[in-house]
Amino acid sequence: MISFNKIVKKMLNNWWKILFKEDIFEIIDPEKNPKYKLYLDKTIYKLKAENIIISIKAWVYIIPSSEDLKLNNIDLIDKYYLKLLKKYITSFVSNNYFISWNKSLEFHMKDLSIPDKVFITNRALNKKIKIWSYEIIFKTISYRDNLKNKKTLNLYSKLSIFTEIKNIDWIDFKVSNLELSLVETALISDNNFWLNISLLNKTIKKYSKVFNKETFYEIWKYKFAMSFNRLKELSKNIDNNLYLSFLDIIKKNWGLFIGEWLRRF
Repeated sequence: MISFNKIVKKMLNNWWKILFKEDIFEIIDPEKNPKYKLYLDKTIYKLKAENIIISIKAWVYIIPSSEDLKLNNIDLIDKYYLKLLKKYITSFVSNNYFISWNKSLEFHMKDLSIPDKVFITNRALNKKIKIWSYEIIFKTISYRDNLKNKKTLNLYSKLSIFTEIKNIDWIDFKVSNLELSLVETALISDNNFWLNISLLNKTIKKYSKVFNKETFYEIWKYKFAMSFNRLKELSKNIDNNLYLSFLDIIKKNWGLFIGEWLRRF
């Protein structure tokens, strides 16, 4: 077990500036021997008392600069949000994820604002992390390939081919590509998370000439009938060629048209 001064020195060399309680435990004892748990709690108490760390959530800490000490917790979270997001992603699902739904599409539209909710599609984890008013939602995605045998397939590996890396403030995030982001955003993903029609319209207007239509045909295979019906209707008065593509996708795949009253525009 190392001295308090050495613990502080190691922590201050952490350029990421975000620490979980387990990270501090690992600094104290790489083997995380349970007999040092009491020392861990005492060390954290002392680190907080000396403003070496600031707690922003249970077991989550920021190593503050002198300017950070003047900020309240909300402003601190806003300042470090992307690092917090990356920290949670790396800790829980490593590189087996992609940011999906609205925030992914907003990234494509150069909107870097902090979302109330961000969805992290991954292979196996369903979990919500609440950080004050913000939520990080880890979720799996699957579909039933045959109604008779009721077999469900995990779609992570299928959809992860439609992803790319976005560098946001020097941090790399894996996100849905433009076409998948559009389709996901046109699908209601949460009972309290309504469709962002304005975002969909703006994206269709901006990128209607550059969408990879073949990608849409591939994405259709994975339970997005409602999304394509919505996109068909939205594109009708924006770009006729795109509208005809969505119409053709639906016709070639069982002609599953869904009534206006079900689309919740």
